[in-house]
Amino acid sequence: MIKNYYYLIVGILSVLFSFTHAWNGQTTVLPIVNVSNIDLATKTTIFYVWHILTAENFIFGVSFLVMAFYKDLSKVKFTAWFIAVIIIARWGVIFGSTLSKNINSLTDTLSDLIAIIIYVGLIILGTRIKDKI
Repeated sequence: MIKNYYYLIVGILSVLFSFTHAWNGQTTVLPIVNVSNIDLATKTTIFYVWHILTAENFIFGVSFLVMAFYKDLSKVKFTAWFIAVIIIARWGVIFGSTLSKNINSLTDTLSDLIAIIIYVGLIILGTRIKDKI
């Protein structure tokens, strides 16, 4: 039985994010990197960093799906907050990097910001659910 619908939604979204992130990388970003004159070590680094984020999203999604069915929600609250902090830190890196390297493309981070606000907002709502005795 589902104990926390917010975690269920976040879990589904996160798994979807992992697949769309991988797909976007394979079809858009990584082919451009592969045909560029960047050295092989840098190409390899970009490839695995891209897929680390894909794996993180998938692991977060599976974690939230499991937590959605967990009987004692107070025991998974810390994990939810911890993942939220990681997501916020990830966006901080995106924002800070864009700000320092290419301020003109700062508006390109707006879709990431909106997605993260919704994602973290759902996590916070999920942490507010009380166990039913």
